Order: sequence, then structure tokens, then C-alpha cells
Amino acid sequence: MLTLFSIFGLTILGLLATMTLPAYLLRRAIARPFPAHFSKILRRNIPVYSRMPAELQMQLKRLIKQFLHQKKFLGCDGFEITDEVRVTIAGKASMLLLNRPTRAYPDLKMVLVYPSAFIKPRIETGLGGVLTHGNQTLSGESWSDGRVILAWDHVRKNNGNVADGHDVVLHEFAHQLDSESGSMNGAPQLKNKMRYQRWAETMSHEFSLLQEAAETQTETVFDYYGATNPAEFFAVATETFFEKTKALAQFHPRLFEQLRAYYQVDPRDWN
Repeated sequence: MLTLFSIFGLTILGLLATMTLPAYLLRRAIARPFPAHFSKILRRNIPVYSRMPAELQMQLKRLIKQFLHQKKFLGCDGFEITDEVRVTIAGKASMLLLNRPTRAYPDLKMVLVYPSAFIKPRIETGLGGVLTHGNQTLSGESWSDGRVILAWDHVRKNNGNVADGHDVVLHEFAHQLDSESGSMNGAPQLKNKMRYQRWAETMSHEFSLLQEAAETQTETVFDYYGATNPAEFFAVATETFFEKTKALAQFHPRLFEQLRAYYQVDPRDWN
């Protein structure tokens, strides 16, 4: 016969199992060997992987295994989710986490992948409060409710060309990092108030410069889309940091140092 104490004990055991099982399953997933065909996908679709030092390659593989264990992938509009899709997206997203203590996008639950650019309804408020309904074609989007949406044709297009400064995966997952601070405002989680102060000063200055460049159509290492708002500037700056590393370090050294301190890597060593 179950007593009150035995029922209480079983309840405690059940709670402990619920708390420890996810951690055990994650450790088991990370301990599994990294499949050889996954490595081939990384070398083919993320060229800088082959130029990373061995220690960073091992880190990236571990982060990819964690990402694939914890996040769900969903194909949209009939798109089939393959190992190539999963490993490519997980690999690029995990590049933003190297050398940093992280829970690997803790708020992210699902990655939705369309075969090509997808259409999102859009409502704009014009003069006099008049609402205009239209559609917006997107290659990616990041939501604070645990979703990232990507167009696979744009992911593939960015795979081999690191010189153009565009990568939709890096862009959207930079937004995920941004939102971890509580709001998507261009300031991810930093270590202390002093870091926030230096970050705000540098980012505000560089954002203003990009706005001026966009208005005057002056040549810049950044995509003009970064002038939209501080959140988009951080995402575009992240793309530039990983893809136009040397140019960013040369022409915007203060910004480069802020991003290098945050991401804890120097992609000049790979590019």
C-alpha cells in the first residue's frame, strides 16, 4: 500500500527525472560521432569551415549536434528537409556561437524553410492614417516567438560567395541573439554596463554614418538595409563582420573590435 511518504517520494523522483532527462539526452546526442557526410556538407556549403583551426571545427561540430537535437525543422510549400538543409543552416547559425558560453539560442524552437523567397502580407499606414495592404517578398525572418524562417534558394546562393557581405542565415540568427536581451534593439546580451556603454556609443555612431551613406548613395562596406533601424544594423554588421572581415577592420576599426569582442573570433584568420 502506498503511503503519503512513498507517494511524495515518487513525485520527487518524477520531478527529478523530468529535470535531468533533457540534459542526459543532450549529452548523449553531443557524444555521438559526427557523421562523415555531415562534414562533407560543411566543406561544400560553408567554405570557411575548411580553413578554421581544428579546435574551432570541433566546437562547430558540437554546436551543430546540439542545434539539431534541440531545434525542429519544418518544410513549407512542399519543401523537403534534408540533411543538407539541416546541417547547412545549423552550421551557419552555430558560427555565431563559437568560443562563447551559450545555451545555443534557448528561445528558438523551430526553423521553417521555404524553397524560395516567401510572401508576407504587409500593412502600411500612410498620411492621414490611411492603411494600405500589400505583400512583401522576403528571404528570411526572425521572430521572438521561437521561430526563424528562411528561403533555401537564398541560403544556397550565399553558400559559396563570402565576398558579397550577404548571408541570410547569419542575418536572421543575429536577430535571435539580439532578442535574447529582452528586445530586438541592436544590443545583444553583454557582460556589464561598461560594455553596453561602449557598444551603444560605437553602434550609434556607425549607424548614423550608414544612414548618411544610404541617403547620399555613398559607397560603403555595409548593405544600405542596415540603415533601416538599429536591429537591422546589428544584423547587417554581423554579416559584414563574417564576410567582409578585412574591409570592416580597415574602414571601421572601432566597430570591428566591438564585434570581435562579442563574437570572440577573428574571421580574418579564415578568410
